[in-house]
Amino acid sequence: MINRQVQLVRLPAPGNLSPADFKVAESPAAKPGNGEALLRTIYVSLDPYVRGWMGGIDNYVYPPAPGRTVIGRAVSEVVESADPRFKPGDFVFGETGWNTHPTVKAEAIEKIDASLGPISTAVGVLGSPGLTAWVGMLDIGKPAPGDTVVVSAAAGAVGSVAGQIARIRGARVVGIAGSPDKCDFVVKDLGFDACVNHRSASLGDDLAKVCPNGINAYFDNTGGATTRAVFPLLAKRARVVLCGLVAEYNDPNASGPSLKGILYKQASIQAFSVRDNLHRMPEFRREVSGWMKAGQMRFREDLAHGIENTLTAFQGLLEGRNFGKLLVQVGEDPTRR
Repeated sequence: MINRQVQLVRLPAPGNLSPADFKVAESPAAKPGNGEALLRTIYVSLDPYVRGWMGGIDNYVYPPAPGRTVIGRAVSEVVESADPRFKPGDFVFGETGWNTHPTVKAEAIEKIDASLGPISTAVGVLGSPGLTAWVGMLDIGKPAPGDTVVVSAAAGAVGSVAGQIARIRGARVVGIAGSPDKCDFVVKDLGFDACVNHRSASLGDDLAKVCPNGINAYFDNTGGATTRAVFPLLAKRARVVLCGLVAEYNDPNASGPSLKGILYKQASIQAFSVRDNLHRMPEFRREVSGWMKAGQMRFREDLAHGIENTLTAFQGLLEGRNFGKLLVQVGEDPTRR
């Protein structure tokens, strides 16, 4: 059995990723030792935080370095186990990297409860992206009836969940997305009250029209020009949830918004880490899976195929080309036959 993995050749320079920075390597899959399991990856999850790791941030599973396999979450099937907690055929998820057949410590993976939803959702709406949206929106955004809540990257894995949570809590929700099709999806399928295209030359005016009473909470996934358009429209004592800066990860010259609006409106900005909230995953899954079964929470997945196409798909994520939760299917999903 051969493990194919995407490895760093060198740390990418600031700006767009180069294929020369990566390679697809092959090696025999390692037989699991005591307390380990050999996995067959089905879905690799592509998430913006991986770009930060590639740029040298080392507060993840291991620091980036030439020869390292790119980090990332994945849904897998257990092939062989040397740990009593897992057996062949179990579906699991964890931070197992951009691999096809990794051998990992049992502590790094968790069984998937397929009764909650499709196994792919363990790294999407019922996984870390969903938990990110749930923690950020409820703890910091605090949506309430009468509020206007704006969510950037509203058609993405985190933004789509965050906006629906605000809607469920009774707020009026406005999305910001990157195309007319995405805006239609956000309004017609996800139930947002309005959505504006961040590629519009009149983004600020477009937002002002659909937020005539100001913005009470802003869930920021993007930073950059989108956030610069939002800040002048903040209402008094608005809450800004700083979740991500995907528009700035590939742009070394990106500039943030002026903080005058924060000062004048007595608003607050708070960042957070989903990793500090992983202990809340059971509570989150119970609530969100209940919304899913009740038809209150919807999700969309965007699939690429093949480990060799992972980098191209990831670059598309950073450029906003994905539509919904972006996954790379690298193996058969026996639950979807």
